[in-house]
Amino acid sequence: MVLPMVLIKLMDLVWYQLLANSCHRAARKVRNYGFLLGNSSSPTKPSQQQQQPFSFPSVTKCVLEGRDCATIACDIFGALLKSQSVFPYFMLVAFEGGSIVRAFLLLLSCPILLVLDYELKLRVMIFITFCGLRRKDMESVGRAVLPKFYLDNLNLQAYEVLASTGSKFVFTSVPRVMVEGFLKEYLEVDDVIGTELQTVGHYFTGFLSKSGFLVKHRALKEHFGDKKPDIGLGTSSLHDHLFISLCKEAYVVNKEDSKSGANSMMPRQKYPKPVIFHDGRLAFLPTPSATLAMFMWLPLGIILAIFRISVGIFLPYKIALFLATLTGLNLSAKGCDNSTSSKPDQEKRGVLYVCTHRTLLDPVFLSTSLCKPLTAVTYSLSKMSEIIAPIKTVRLTRDRKQDGETMQKLLSEGDLVVCPEGTTCREPYLLRFSSLFAEMADEIVPVAINTNVTMFYGTTASGLKCLDPIFFLMNPRPGYYIEVLGKLPKDLTCAGGKSSNEVANYIQRKLADALGFECTTLTRKDKYLMLAGNEGIVQDNKRKKP
Repeated sequence: MVLPMVLIKLMDLVWYQLLANSCHRAARKVRNYGFLLGNSSSPTKPSQQQQQPFSFPSVTKCVLEGRDCATIACDIFGALLKSQSVFPYFMLVAFEGGSIVRAFLLLLSCPILLVLDYELKLRVMIFITFCGLRRKDMESVGRAVLPKFYLDNLNLQAYEVLASTGSKFVFTSVPRVMVEGFLKEYLEVDDVIGTELQTVGHYFTGFLSKSGFLVKHRALKEHFGDKKPDIGLGTSSLHDHLFISLCKEAYVVNKEDSKSGANSMMPRQKYPKPVIFHDGRLAFLPTPSATLAMFMWLPLGIILAIFRISVGIFLPYKIALFLATLTGLNLSAKGCDNSTSSKPDQEKRGVLYVCTHRTLLDPVFLSTSLCKPLTAVTYSLSKMSEIIAPIKTVRLTRDRKQDGETMQKLLSEGDLVVCPEGTTCREPYLLRFSSLFAEMADEIVPVAINTNVTMFYGTTASGLKCLDPIFFLMNPRPGYYIEVLGKLPKDLTCAGGKSSNEVANYIQRKLADALGFECTTLTRKDKYLMLAGNEGIVQDNKRKKP
């Protein structure tokens, strides 16, 4: 019974709301602008309507002192965010929470969206993005993907006004589920009133709930009644003019203010809450033009990724690096490699390289830059990644005693690479280093590694890990920065009397300083609990399924 009802509602949406309603509104606009019957007096009316909203002062004129007890009402799009376009955020939900097919359908709708008014445009994007989408997937995107993009696009001036007030309320016509998590967790908003979506079981239908499309000025009246909020923040559009005029003080965020320069940019150090962990594959804000460029690049990107992987597997280091560089790969390696063991030949053991962890390819690029074979130990690695890896990989079990024995054996056979963070981190932070490696060797070489991508992230917490190397190598110009630091002096190792925790903490700080990163005490468990709702241990997840 659910499918026929959905089809009936879809036919109603296309026939009445998109065709009849849209044509009626278009005709009314033409009539109002005086293009019919040679009306010479009506053209003055629109200009008067456009000038009226600009009577409100700019947000830059708002006094921030003494606002601790004030109440603010605003929208997130156009007011708190520098861009008024909602399309990129629907695209993020469609791509990261849905599939590449859903994202492509949303992109194909762009020509239709251009001729629709704001309400119908939102209804179409909502249907394409949410029809059949699981609520669980939307919650994951709202928690792990969207906050990063919201913060990057946050208007500093508008945020300072919001942060100065005591009570914060956001009214928005976009679906509440797309913004509520970010607004409450990062901006400490008291309540979010937005358009509600219809659900059937654990799935969205793509239609609005019975309450319908949220009109901001009506919702504000219903929420506050006769009491007016102290501050209203919005854009210079007619809809926001009606909205903020219901507040005691009203300020507008003009496009000119947002584009005026550094004053409207939100620097990382002023983020209300640091973004250390985030998920998703897209490394860019998917505007219509950027999304079109991505889809046009995909076929070539897949071919490039296969080629780059093939040369890494089958060709010698120098030839592989040369050919990969020709395809746009940028590998920057510097620093000294004091990796020659000082022990006698009968006691000679391999050197332990301790690296920061950015992608699964860290040991591969280190091996390529040093032009010598290395063995990498990992905590979790897909079968596909093991098969295509051009170097030897060995899995650890998270049993400290067993893992220690494994690493000791591997060091007796040759050089070893370990990433003591235990998981990747995209932002300029280093997670807490496990101290196990410090007990395994006193020939330790720290290696600072960082990456650069422009289109796809090569890591994931909730997606398919087997695709991580492919996505990274699909970037037009992926970059790897590797700096091999000097060998750790013996007096700073466990052999010199230091504890394993002291050695691990020292190397973490040394690598953070080399990269300009910040040290944290967060762990792999913290990352996966935040992004995927689990501890990131595949074996445990499989046991829990039955």
